[in-house]
Amino acid sequence: MNLAEIVTARYGKSIRDCTNQELYYALLEMTKRMAGEKVSNQGKRKLYYISAEFLIGKLLSNNLINLGIYDDVEKLLSENGKQLSEIETIEPEPSLGNGGLGRLAACFLDSIATLGLNGDGIGLNYHYGLFKQVFRDNLQQETPNPWMEKESWLTKTDTVYPISFGGFTLNSRMYDIDVTGYGNRTTKLHLFDVETIDESIVEGEGIDFDKEDLAKNLTLFLYPDDSDEKGQILRIYQQYFMVSSGARLILDEVLQRGHSLHELYRYATIQINDTHPTMVIPELIRLLMERGILMDEAIDIVSKTCAYTNHTILAEALEKWPVRYLKKAVPQLMPIIYELNNRVMKRYRDESVYIIDDENRVHMAHIDIHYGYSVNGVAYLHTEILKNSELHNFYRIYPEKFNNKTNGITFRRWLLHCNPRLASLIEELIGPGFKKDAMELEKLAAYADNDMVLNRLLGVKIACKEELKDYLERTQGIALNGDSIFDIQIKRLHEYKRQQMNALYVIHKYFEIKSGVKPSTPITVIFGAKAAPAYVIAKDIIHLILCLQQLIDQDPDVSPYLKVVMVENYNVTLAEKLIPAADIHEQISLASKEASGTSNMKFMLNGAVALGTMDGANVEIADLVGQDNIYIFGESSDDVIQHYEKADYVSKDFYENDPQIRRAVDFIVSDTLLTLGQEECLRRLYKELLSKDWFMTLLDLKSYIEEKEKALKEYENRREWAKKMLANISKAGFFSSDRTIAQYNSEVWKL
Repeated sequence: MNLAEIVTARYGKSIRDCTNQELYYALLEMTKRMAGEKVSNQGKRKLYYISAEFLIGKLLSNNLINLGIYDDVEKLLSENGKQLSEIETIEPEPSLGNGGLGRLAACFLDSIATLGLNGDGIGLNYHYGLFKQVFRDNLQQETPNPWMEKESWLTKTDTVYPISFGGFTLNSRMYDIDVTGYGNRTTKLHLFDVETIDESIVEGEGIDFDKEDLAKNLTLFLYPDDSDEKGQILRIYQQYFMVSSGARLILDEVLQRGHSLHELYRYATIQINDTHPTMVIPELIRLLMERGILMDEAIDIVSKTCAYTNHTILAEALEKWPVRYLKKAVPQLMPIIYELNNRVMKRYRDESVYIIDDENRVHMAHIDIHYGYSVNGVAYLHTEILKNSELHNFYRIYPEKFNNKTNGITFRRWLLHCNPRLASLIEELIGPGFKKDAMELEKLAAYADNDMVLNRLLGVKIACKEELKDYLERTQGIALNGDSIFDIQIKRLHEYKRQQMNALYVIHKYFEIKSGVKPSTPITVIFGAKAAPAYVIAKDIIHLILCLQQLIDQDPDVSPYLKVVMVENYNVTLAEKLIPAADIHEQISLASKEASGTSNMKFMLNGAVALGTMDGANVEIADLVGQDNIYIFGESSDDVIQHYEKADYVSKDFYENDPQIRRAVDFIVSDTLLTLGQEECLRRLYKELLSKDWFMTLLDLKSYIEEKEKALKEYENRREWAKKMLANISKAGFFSSDRTIAQYNSEVWKL
């Protein structure tokens, strides 16, 4: 059925007479039907990508593009007096992820379908997601973020599994979301949910709820607050619910296709995305033993089936659960985990590789490495650090398991959908081939000295900035100067990503302008980030940024030259507006701490120039674009690792020996800011920077200020800046998730 027929059947009206809401539901029905026609389950071996997060974003436009009907639908609606862009705003954004980990998983599913590979996603159906971020009194407040509607992309299935925990059982219902590939097949994102969930148990406007009422709370929130024991055990319940449901589905599908579970690894491969799904390993072993396979063989089968992606160098982010928590939540897994650990202890004398440590904690990553067949990092530098330091003891044992898969992004969403002007210009210059083969973007290099092309590229950027300006004014009441430089940092709020360093630069610039040193082009510094509810210092950094935003807005001497904006409730929808509009993007993590980053790839593709450290995928970006087309500052990852080993970094030394640094840091607790902010928050952040500064903000601050000033100065030469933009776009092809997935397939999954 076409759109007109669906509209007639549903509402008895013409397209012209329908409301935007009615048209959205009609488009939803049409798209789901078309996607369903392309579902296939072909291929000897099938991939199951298990992840706690899938930050899929709004799906309507992305699906219309991938199904090849976006332009036709837009034209049909326009002929009937309707705007597709207005209908798109009605769609709620699914709250199924937090940051780069979840967005990466979403890009990967898109590429798996686009490449025609046999693979599905497995996750949880969170009703309220992470949380909706609201700013009150310059503080982050967390509120529920409901997104499910009576009609949505979710399709309820008949698949139900009883999942047993310590002392009780809950039913798991599977819901599916279709994942359309660009000009290819449709795969599935399987999301498991509790039949007895009760959204009304959330108290008041916040996100507090009874963490012990599992039947009502299990799939309410992504990453429930784990600052107490109840929250940590709830996370274990969640993770087991996900992997036990997923493991049963995998075994059922293998049997339905007529295969033997003794050869599971020939017909299924499981990619464990970070440590959250690690329990799938002991759970699969348990389920195989339940079906009559002896333990030795079950362990061997599972070890040939599971592969692990490491997403972090931060030791504290590698999950370690106390044995007593696991005994309470999933007692049936403990005999298997003990046995897995005993086998490791018999083979190796090195206690650092044991699964259970001397504090009686189970190291989830250690299970993945010992009992999986592949371990990969997500950028060249990250993988080298894993091999040479963080996981070196494992690398010595299993060098053949370690491999690198540099992250990627899907160009359909992050170019065709979010920046159609740029996509149209590129197609006009080099043809449509780049939509399927991103490496064709290299053809753009031929236009590096073409003034007409460079001017048109600048024109696209101006239009994107105007679009962001209009959008933020309309949705958040924020007024931007479209003629200013848009300097954007959007990512999770974490000290290692160093939003606090950017804030200190803002303070430095504030003083410069106050003293009469005014930039020739005004600067707009834009932040977007959520802080985990229990991450106090991260919330203090948000508070500082919001105080600076208010201070500068109210200062007539400074506000014409400098503006600070923290967008509220940063999500995929906002990213799709911010990224095309950026002139400079901030990738300023402490070298050696960012595994990869993917916002850097999205900005690069959209013609923004990076200001960053040699960290994560920045290293590969710098190699591709050359030193003239990126702004690099700060100490190297080797030097930073040395500082940690020697424990020789003392932030107070930098503070005491540099008046510029001292002035910026002291301003955090100045009377000027204390009148706008909460004294407790500002003093705590000030003390953290001076007494700890674990991620070495002050180490790189001077270098950062100098390199940022250089970038702002060079922005003034518009022709040379346009050449930098073009160079970045032309080299972005390597960072297509299609390339990443093709590498996973040829080297790990072998589908």
